[in-house]
Amino acid sequence: MDTTLRITEIFHSLQGEARTSGLPTTFVRLTGCPLRCQYCDTAYAFSGGDLMEMAEIIRKVDSFTATHVTVTGGEPLAQPGCLALLTLLCNQGYQVSLETSGAIDTFKVDERVSVVLDLKTPGSGEVAKNLYENIGYLKPNDQVKFVICDRLDYDWAKFKLIEFDLASKVSDVFFSSSHDQLDSAELAAWILEDGLQVRLQVQLHKILWGDKPGV
Repeated sequence: MDTTLRITEIFHSLQGEARTSGLPTTFVRLTGCPLRCQYCDTAYAFSGGDLMEMAEIIRKVDSFTATHVTVTGGEPLAQPGCLALLTLLCNQGYQVSLETSGAIDTFKVDERVSVVLDLKTPGSGEVAKNLYENIGYLKPNDQVKFVICDRLDYDWAKFKLIEFDLASKVSDVFFSSSHDQLDSAELAAWILEDGLQVRLQVQLHKILWGDKPGV
């Protein structure tokens, strides 16, 4: 088993996205990602970082007061040791979520973890990287996210929502407008017009603190 992971940052903040938006959360951001989405806001996590022992990571997480922990990246599953970290965090009693691009197999992720699966739209530039087998591994406690860049992306996401019957597979499906590319009000109007059973998502952390690391 891998006992070290390359970590870009570990910090305490409010969750800005997904089901637990607004709740105090500890974030563990792993370094590295095989994707290059054109709207990526965490390119600083593509390289660098520091090697940390699992026990050191757990101690750092324990130093904060949050009961929720989000493991993110980059693409956290690009490091095989991420699976062991997720299990350790669950064993510590944390409510754990994993933010993943869906380009890497999620089958071995601890079933106690809420997987936030980000299906890449055409506008991301990485739609070909979607590993659709992961949809078959989704649990009711998991979540699916689409980042929408334009109307083409919206129509594509709407088709995937129906094609895979996502609303019946997971508790939450999120449509989020790409920052500075699509106005959230316009996306909201499309959702209402079509009567989609999805949740509009805004990035709370960017509203509060702007687009920067460590928030």
